[in-house]
Amino acid sequence: MNSSRTSAHLPRSQPVPFAGVSTLVWLGVMVLLWGLSWPATKLALDSVPPLWLAAIRFGSAALCLFILLAVRGSLVLPPRADWPIILSIGLLQMMVFTGLGMIAMTHVDTSRAVLLAYTTPLWGVIAGWLLFRDTPTRWQLLALAMGLGGIGLICSPWEMDWSAPGVVMGSVFLIIAAISWSLVILHIRRHRWTASPLSLAPWQMLLATVPLALFASLLEGSPTAIAFDWKLLELLFFIGPVATSACFVISAEHGRRISTFAMSNFTLGVPLIGILASVLLLDNRLSLLFVLGLCLIVCGMVLAAAAAANAGRSARRGTTVQA
Repeated sequence: MNSSRTSAHLPRSQPVPFAGVSTLVWLGVMVLLWGLSWPATKLALDSVPPLWLAAIRFGSAALCLFILLAVRGSLVLPPRADWPIILSIGLLQMMVFTGLGMIAMTHVDTSRAVLLAYTTPLWGVIAGWLLFRDTPTRWQLLALAMGLGGIGLICSPWEMDWSAPGVVMGSVFLIIAAISWSLVILHIRRHRWTASPLSLAPWQMLLATVPLALFASLLEGSPTAIAFDWKLLELLFFIGPVATSACFVISAEHGRRISTFAMSNFTLGVPLIGILASVLLLDNRLSLLFVLGLCLIVCGMVLAAAAAANAGRSARRGTTVQA
């Protein structure tokens, strides 16, 4: 349901390798599966409470990655230098983002949920400005204005019934989730990686699973009350082992072969596929106002990614000249 921008794990001075056809195909498969995981999650939420679903998702995905790394002979305890990024991704991106997102999806339609959740590049501009004094450029400010305008349209009382129970709360939860993810992206860009992202992933997922299961048991009761059947098991298998662990492997193996800007544009396909799948599979209907908000948000995200890529190139050129 959510992605780690693995290409951001590369050192900034390291050139990005050429992306072959197979890389683009695998990344396309990854984006397709991540997009389809949103309507699959909505369907699973009919039978599983949101926090238990989040815990099952990451618990099953962590188990698959632990087995994969053990078979490869690369399963090791994470080095101390990588503990901060394990805490950041495990708690903010996986636990907070997914937990709040799944709670929100019990009150908000899937199309709105996936779009609001993927506004992370916009919040990243604000977070970088406030936390690291990264003064936004005119293009970034324009991107932010467009994106926030789109969010305003989608969450406006003309598009959303504010009197419906939990709708406003769900939208707020999705925005908080997106802000949490944007903070993780900023951390990823500044972290000095010791171990590979793939080797750390199951530990991050395990870290997310434990508190999610604890909160679920306290707030949602025992998982024995869940009525498991084959349809639900198929959904859980797709959401966890396939759309989480398998896609993370694809991201880790192939995401490094394209630039951060290209990866950002690739991941824009996730909300678009999620929205289209929700229309086709869940009978979600898109109003003209929603489509207008969607266009503004997507244009803002593309512009923000392009501005960030341009700033990164300028910084590298400046470093080269100083050297």
